[in-house]
Amino acid sequence: MTSTTPSASAASAAGADPQASPEQVIADTRTRIDDLDRRIIALIAERVALSQEVQRTRIAAGGRRVQLTREMEVINRYREALDKPGTEVAMALLELCRGRI
Repeated sequence: MTSTTPSASAASAAGADPQASPEQVIADTRTRIDDLDRRIIALIAERVALSQEVQRTRIAAGGRRVQLTREMEVINRYREALDKPGTEVAMALLELCRGRI
């Protein structure tokens, strides 16, 4: 069994060239992070649009704009996946999607 240094295994996990300088690994990894951020923002925008469609449909059918049981399902899903910070992420996401209540 061969052992690797933390920087080598980090570079390998990030898909970086193990011979790259730390500065290059950081720059490459930040580029990937920036790409992920763009994709996350696009997904959030899509979620906001879908949530607004649900709200419009629910109101048109005589219902309430917000369904608290559904929101609790979302909060629990994020908490289970991300632990305590997941609650904060879910609350921010819900506020983006439905506004403040």
